[in-house]
Amino acid sequence: MADNIMSKAATMEIPINSNGDTGTLTEDDSLEQDLQQVMVSGPNLNETSIVSGGYGGPAGGIIPTSSIKGPGVRYNPEYLDRGRAPAPGLDIRMKSRGVNLPYSNASASRLAHHTNQHPGSLNHNTNSTEEVSRGVAVEKLDSVKKWGINTYKCTKQMFSEKFGRGSRTVDLELEAQIDVLRDTKSKYENILRLATALITHFQSMVQTQQALGDTFTDLSQKSPELQDEFGYNAETQKLLCKNGEALLGAINFFVSSVNTLVNKTMEDTLMTIRHYENARLEFDAYRSDLEELSLGPRDAAAMVRIEMAQQEYHTHREKYERLRSDVSIKLKFLEENKVKVMHKQLLLFHNAISAYFAGNQQQLEQTLIQFNVKLKPPGSDKPSWLEEQ
Repeated sequence: MADNIMSKAATMEIPINSNGDTGTLTEDDSLEQDLQQVMVSGPNLNETSIVSGGYGGPAGGIIPTSSIKGPGVRYNPEYLDRGRAPAPGLDIRMKSRGVNLPYSNASASRLAHHTNQHPGSLNHNTNSTEEVSRGVAVEKLDSVKKWGINTYKCTKQMFSEKFGRGSRTVDLELEAQIDVLRDTKSKYENILRLATALITHFQSMVQTQQALGDTFTDLSQKSPELQDEFGYNAETQKLLCKNGEALLGAINFFVSSVNTLVNKTMEDTLMTIRHYENARLEFDAYRSDLEELSLGPRDAAAMVRIEMAQQEYHTHREKYERLRSDVSIKLKFLEENKVKVMHKQLLLFHNAISAYFAGNQQQLEQTLIQFNVKLKPPGSDKPSWLEEQ
């Protein structure tokens, strides 16, 4: 019976609460003292026995262990710290659960050791930012280096051409077309300046005629003896003012169309020509560089430089040929567009000027309708009274 009770005591369960801590026992202090004594002195193996049976097994299941020998159990102070009151503070992983866990020096030391062995896990974002910044800096440095080398070679080639020491690639037919375009643009700009001056002077004359007509009208009302004469002159000046406004509309349309042709269409073609000339200079610079390297020694390092120079030469040659083709196409379309636009505008200018100075008001109006010229209402150029405030 006593053995049966001992077997049950040996397999008695220890209650565990939901947090994993042992339940509150009335004998905590006595058990801790007994456990401390056992850890210091070690158990008496001669008085122990192993129960081979389960709970409630027969007494015959007890096997004496007096013959078993082994080392005594060592004293572990950390084991005793687990049963004591937990240190203040919450574990990071259990803060969301509201559970208080004891602070462990061993865990802190292991965490610090892991951090020292794996610093990249904590500094991953910092390292990534530094790598991106370093990559951007390297790209900028490479671009500045390439720009410096290219500028040096192009400057050297430009001075060589100016002093007659270097050769240049020339397309005689294309160069002649470019010279004609630049000369044409210069002459058309002169037409724009003269036509703008004509508009300014003629507008002043129209305003003078309008003021003169208003004066004649006022005098015709205040001078009964000269009412008819002042009246005739007033009507004539008003008619001339009306025709002058129509002529101004035609000239303004002419100037606007020529300005679009010169400062947009021609300027776009000249921009492509400037790109072509820069590409030609770069091509000649790298061609001269390749020729100089080909005349030098042919060791391993020189062969590497020659190969790189050949790659740069082919790259700039393709760019040069592509831009030369673009310039040829744009010059062709520009010539066709110029002829079409100027044919219409010159005809408008001629018909409008002829009709005005011939005093043919009907022909002047038909000319404006034919070329779809819309006149601005009087006073539209003046700012409104709200804008003047």
